[in-house]
Amino acid sequence: MAKLYVVGMGPGDEKSLTAQARAAIEDAQVLCGYTVYVDLLRPLFPGKACHATGMRGELDRCRWALEQAEAGRTVALVCSGDAGVYGMASPVLELATEYPGAEIEIIPGLTAALTGAALLGAPLGHDFCVISLSDLLTPWERIEQRLRRAAQGDFVICLYNPASRHRPEHLRRACDVLLEQLSGETVCGLACSIGRKGERWQVLTLRELRDAQADMFTTVFVGSTQTRRAGDRMLTPRGYA
Repeated sequence: MAKLYVVGMGPGDEKSLTAQARAAIEDAQVLCGYTVYVDLLRPLFPGKACHATGMRGELDRCRWALEQAEAGRTVALVCSGDAGVYGMASPVLELATEYPGAEIEIIPGLTAALTGAALLGAPLGHDFCVISLSDLLTPWERIEQRLRRAAQGDFVICLYNPASRHRPEHLRRACDVLLEQLSGETVCGLACSIGRKGERWQVLTLRELRDAQADMFTTVFVGSTQTRRAGDRMLTPRGYA
């Protein structure tokens, strides 16, 4: 039976693609997704039909994929990381009532909080939260409120979408908010281009993070009061000791 797979592809490299995600993509007749992500998968699945669109075409991609599935084709709508974490699972399910003939299966993937944490050591050893700094869909005032609450709650904070060409100051602004509550010596980390060419990571302080360079392919980790350096890595103890 034809269906729509909503697939979390992880960072995009072959080794981080789960067996479940690979099976779904192989089963699909056509791949659909943001151009950058489809281009990452093309070499892994040569000959697979593809439908790619640019930035801000998310709802159009979802509708196209649902229409194809309802018409009887098996489609893999791919997104980076996990399909349900800032991914396409949410808009697909929002639109699904308009396409009752489309069967939908959500395929999880490795989100940047997990793959970035693995590079940096063990920053997520205890309670943590994930906050996106993109104010395209969320007002900046609400983002600031969430940052303050997370700092007050002493969570390790993982920041997605820390900066872009159109909002280069968002990470600096977020650090200023966090510095209202946290020490400038708070242990932080950057994971850049995870699983892709140019992959790198760095452990630094919150004060240093304020002036660090970041982009949409960077994931930022801000430690809790318990987070410390372990050699050149980050460590948030689970508390067993």
